[in-house]
Amino acid sequence: MNIDLSPEANEYGAEARKAFEAAGGDELLQRAEADPDTRDTVVAPVLDGLGAWELEPRTDPDSAEASAALCRSAGYWGLPYPVAERLARPADADGLLVVTEHAPAGTLAGIAGTWATVTATGRRGRVTGTSEDRAGFVTSLQVSALDGDGTADLALAVTLPCWTLLGMLDRALELTIAHVQLRQQFGQPLSAFQGVQFQLTDAEVERGGLEMLARYALWSGELADALALRLAALEAADVVFRVAHQLHGAVGFCDETTLSWLSRHSQPLRRLPWGLSATRELLADAVEAHGLTGLYSA
Repeated sequence: MNIDLSPEANEYGAEARKAFEAAGGDELLQRAEADPDTRDTVVAPVLDGLGAWELEPRTDPDSAEASAALCRSAGYWGLPYPVAERLARPADADGLLVVTEHAPAGTLAGIAGTWATVTATGRRGRVTGTSEDRAGFVTSLQVSALDGDGTADLALAVTLPCWTLLGMLDRALELTIAHVQLRQQFGQPLSAFQGVQFQLTDAEVERGGLEMLARYALWSGELADALALRLAALEAADVVFRVAHQLHGAVGFCDETTLSWLSRHSQPLRRLPWGLSATRELLADAVEAHGLTGLYSA
C-alpha cells in the first residue's frame, strides 16, 4: 500500500498554486466576495489553463491524485470556486454537490452550468434553480429528483472537498507561524514562548493526521473512509483555526489579515452538507456492521 501522492501530482499541485498566485492570489477571494458574479469569469480561465477539466478522477488513479493536489492548492489560496465539486462531476453534469434532502444548499452563487446532486442515501438529483444568497457564496438549491442510485458517487464527492479544507489548514498554520515569529512580546518573539509552541504543535498534529487520512481515503475510494476523513477534517479545522485565531489575537478577526478571509470562507466546507454531529452519525451507521477496514481487519 502506497498512499503518497506521485511526484507528478505534487508537481501539478505546486504549479497550480503558482498559477493561482499569479492570477491574483488572495485578491481573487476579496474580489469575488464583493461581486460573486465574477467568480466564473475570473477563476475559470486559470483552471482551464491548468487543464483541470481534462482530469478524470473517477476512472484514473493518476487523475485522482492530481485532482487532490489541485484541490489542496485551491484551498491554500481560498480560491472562490467549487473546484472539488466540479472535479467530482458525473458524466451528465458539470459538477456534483453532496446535499441534504431537507434543505439542499451549495456554494453556487455566480457559478453557471449543469449541476447534479446526491444525498447521503444515494438519492440523485439535478439543480433546477438557486435562491436566497447567504454568506460564503452559499445559495439554497431547488432540486429535481433523478432516477438511479448515486451511492457510488459519494466517496469521491466527499473526499475531494476535504483536500480543499486541508489546503486551507496548510495556509492558516503557515500564516500563524509567520505571525508569532514576527510579533514581539516582553522583548522576544511570541514563537519563543513554550505555551505558543505547544499550541502550534497541537495544530500541526491535527493537520498532519488529516493529511495522512486524506491520502488513505483517496487511495481506498471507500465511502466509510471518506466519511472518516470528513470527520477528521472537521475536527482538525476546529483545532487549527482556534489556535490560529488565539495566536493572532483580535487582528485575526479583521479583514486586514488573510486569516480572517480564510477562516470565514472555510465555513461552507465545514458546515455543508453535514456538520460534525451529522458526519459522526453517518460514519457510525456506515461502519456499524463491519467497522473500518484496516491493516488487521479480518
